[in-house]
Amino acid sequence: MLIQRFDPFKEFNELRKSFEQVSRAFNALEEGELPKDLQFVPAVNTREGDKAYYIEVDLPGVKKEDIKIDVHDNILTVSGERKIKEERKDDDFYRVESLYGKFERSFTLPDDVDSDKIEAKDENGVLLITIPKAVKVDKGPRKIKIK
Repeated sequence: MLIQRFDPFKEFNELRKSFEQVSRAFNALEEGELPKDLQFVPAVNTREGDKAYYIEVDLPGVKKEDIKIDVHDNILTVSGERKIKEERKDDDFYRVESLYGKFERSFTLPDDVDSDKIEAKDENGVLLITIPKAVKVDKGPRKIKIK
């Protein structure tokens, strides 16, 4: 059995930390920013096939004009913004559970990709990114003739 020394301020310090977290969240809201755990972050599925890698990004309600895909230094970045739809108010009561705002997701690409042939398409709110693998050149043993 482990014996622990009694700390009369332990619970007080935990309560103080909780109040500080709530205070930071309210300050962020006053400044117009949502805390990170309340921001829109699209879900992503990745997989590898024989000839390509695939990334599926769930972006329901995001127009393709509001999505940007970049490749720089072997990092693919998907960014954009999910804009708030016009809210409907009835009797001064409304409820919005969907998250909105700017988002960005980045992926380090493997060395065996052909980044010039990356393609993306939108299908029913899911962004499908196809990253083809580079064609392998057989570098097996060979004889070189002397001229």
